[in-house]
Amino acid sequence: MKLAVVGGGSTYTPELIDGFARLRGELPLSEIALVDPDEGRLATVAGMARRMLARAGHPAALTTATRVEDGVAGAAAVLLQLRVGGQAARNVDETLPLECGCVGQETTGAGGLAKALRTVPVVLDIAEKVRAHAPGAWIVDFTNPVGIVTRALLDAGHPAIGLCNVAIGFQRRFAALLGVTPERIALGHAGLNHLTWERSVLLDGVDVLPRLLDEHGEGIAESVGLPVELVRHLRAVPSYYLRYFYEHDRVVAEQRTSPSRAAEVAAMESALLEMYADPAVDTKPDLLNRRGGAFYSEAAVALVASLMGDRGDVQVVNTRNDGTLPFLDDDAVIEVPATVGAAGAVPLPVDPLEPLYRGLVAHVSAYESLALEAALHGGEDRVRDALLAHPLVGQASLADDLAARLVEANRAFLPWAVTR
Repeated sequence: MKLAVVGGGSTYTPELIDGFARLRGELPLSEIALVDPDEGRLATVAGMARRMLARAGHPAALTTATRVEDGVAGAAAVLLQLRVGGQAARNVDETLPLECGCVGQETTGAGGLAKALRTVPVVLDIAEKVRAHAPGAWIVDFTNPVGIVTRALLDAGHPAIGLCNVAIGFQRRFAALLGVTPERIALGHAGLNHLTWERSVLLDGVDVLPRLLDEHGEGIAESVGLPVELVRHLRAVPSYYLRYFYEHDRVVAEQRTSPSRAAEVAAMESALLEMYADPAVDTKPDLLNRRGGAFYSEAAVALVASLMGDRGDVQVVNTRNDGTLPFLDDDAVIEVPATVGAAGAVPLPVDPLEPLYRGLVAHVSAYESLALEAALHGGEDRVRDALLAHPLVGQASLADDLAARLVEANRAFLPWAVTR
């Protein structure tokens, strides 16, 4: 089978290739097509990818294309991992909100909205080209903000599933702490993308979360950037992104005195591309582990293998709510364990969310609906409404100020704003 990666010039791509090579038995690939408009980066990353495949003895052909139509033609699955505007736009997402006293982050809050505004129209254009040149191909979205982007794809009628590495990261961490293989761990993972909690950790069907919090609470809390007292009080493990809600003011103070994550990643990318250009390098560099996206390749391989092979196994994905969380609209996109097969993902039943979590999930889900409206139809008023609905903004004067600033900063990426 052929698999296409849109955004194939990303420094993430060798992480994917490493997974494809190590897990070749799960996913019989005959061709991997890397698609990216940046010819220079694409050539560098493709050269690295070919050497990795050759070292592993993987038989797949590695092809490249600068046009989506050419790259996705005939693919059975298409992975999306693009960043509209690159690290420069991300830097604005992370620094502009700080000027207004808000968290600067690329997937949530005002920065996440800016990214959605830029990204959703581009992804939908790509998806239409996939529909035309690879009819029936599954679209697996790793592009943030995953929940909003996945909902846009589903609303437009595309066969799509969103993917995040938070759940698989927790599964692997908990397994290591317990000294067991990851396959024995199942997570009580529930919420929205980048707004989830692990409310149980099942080892061979027995919940060991209380034990983990008792024996490893400080290390777990440190890994998610929260006080151990809070994590033990919640009796759940929040994703790292919950620190932007639970510790907003402390995070803002930290961000104001530190380089942006975008600046750090830009420096890493420069170093990684230099490594990738070295014809002697044919293994994933250690530096890539600091780039982010740990275990992304394994999650992607497992998801595509289940879609193609109709395996019916359980994976944590982003998919339609369809009554799973009854306090949300059926067409909302949630992140929960689901049975995955050839027909897509079917969420497993979720124990009712406690009010402490339910309120925040409902709040952010409402924001995501408004953010999608703004991304699809434009208009500074819609941007303002989305910001007013977001719990990390939520004040009228602040929403007015941020809306004007976000539109101005992203005007080059927003066709509806160019002629204003």
